[in-house]
Parts: sequence; C-alpha cells; structure tokens
Amino acid sequence: MILTKSFHGQQDGRCRIGCAGWTIPKRHAAVFPALGSHLGRYAGRFNAVEINSSFYRPHRRTTYERWAASVPDDFIFAAKAPKEITHRLHLRDAGVALEEFLEEVAGLGKKLGPLLFQLSPSLAFEPELVRSFLGSARARFDGNVVFEPRHVEWFTPGAEELLTEFRISRVAADPPVAPGAGEPGGWTGLAHFRLHGSPRIYYSEYGPERIGVIARQLARSEVHHPLWCIFDNTAAGAAIADALALQARLRGR
Repeated sequence: MILTKSFHGQQDGRCRIGCAGWTIPKRHAAVFPALGSHLGRYAGRFNAVEINSSFYRPHRRTTYERWAASVPDDFIFAAKAPKEITHRLHLRDAGVALEEFLEEVAGLGKKLGPLLFQLSPSLAFEPELVRSFLGSARARFDGNVVFEPRHVEWFTPGAEELLTEFRISRVAADPPVAPGAGEPGGWTGLAHFRLHGSPRIYYSEYGPERIGVIARQLARSEVHHPLWCIFDNTAAGAAIADALALQARLRGR
C-alpha cells in the first residue's frame, strides 16, 4: 500500500521532551498521575514519546489507534522504523517494508510526529542508495523524518546536502559517533536530540551538570527549530529522571 497522506504532528513551539518508551520506574511513580494506563500516566507529565518497540516488532494499526486515544490532544509520538529496513535491508529494496510500517503508524493520525531511522553502524553513506531510498520514502510520506546515522562517512557536506534536499533532519546524538554528530544536521526544519546516556550508553544518568549543558544546547536551537529531546538511557530507568530534570530546568529558565 502506498500511503501519501501527510501526518505532521502539531508542533506548538515548545520543546517536546520525552523518553524512548513510557515505562515509569517505581522510584519516580509519585510524580505521575496515580490512575490510568502506563502510557496515560506518562502523558500526564510529558508531551512526547518515542515508540522504540516498533524497531523490534510490528504493531497492529489498531494498537497505534489505541495509544493515540489514550493521550491528550497535544501529545505527539515519534516512531522508530523497523530494523528490517535499517539493519537487514540497509535501505535497499525496502519499499514493501516501509509501506507496511507506514500503514501501521497511520493509526496515530494527527498524533504522529517524526519517523526515526536509526541506521546500522556498518551502513556507510552511499549517495545513490540513499537518494533512491529517500525518494521512495518521500513518495509515500511527507511528514517529518529524522535519520540517526552511525557511520563516520555520513558526517560530510555531501550527506548533509542530500538530507536537506529531501527535508530529512539528522539527529543530534549523545554520545556522538563522529565530530559534528552531537549537533543537529541536515534539514533545519526540525532539531531532534537523542540522548543515549554517557559514559555508559543506555545506562548512565546525565545528572544536574550535564542536564544544564543540554538545556543550553536546546536553547541555542529553539529560535529556529521545532525541538525534540528524547532520552534513550532507559536500561536502568535513568531516562525518566533526566527527562523530568530537563523539563524542570527549561520551565525555570
């Protein structure tokens, strides 16, 4: 199925802060609403989340519809593209897999925000392959798309130009895999930060000092971009603490 409808997700100028998933550790449960589903309670404090599980397995469209119905009107989901596209096919001949993913996430309706493509670390920048994939993707979807490349060959002027041509933003990732990887790149219509935890990836909590640095980095971007900041250091529950701390820091600015 070719999906040509736009799903832009309403951006209201605020920084959308959230986590890769909506698990609430017990030690932070008291700051969330006491009643409701895990997602509904999470949405009582945050205005965005990344659906990370879609990378590992497909979800029915009705599941996405149920998720969309359980959050406030101004809540937005980012959705991570399946590893079938990014890690097995390496963007090659991925049209069928992409159509299936788009058909599923269309269940989010107006609450669908950016699609995230986190690329395999082994996937180098191949201009013709990337152009072909992006052309195929844009024929099916004209909402926001962000790439998270993890091979050093992506951090070049040629890669930046191609992403910009197709209105694809490049994630600002921590820890950065190459010089420049910690700052947003590609298309400037969206700035998307994805923070995995450091020094121990997926585990380390950033803490007050680093949260201050992140807040200042976001402040440098907010004049020109809709902003997303997703914490992916979820393995030991640090993401929720960091997201709450950043939220408080920005509100108190």
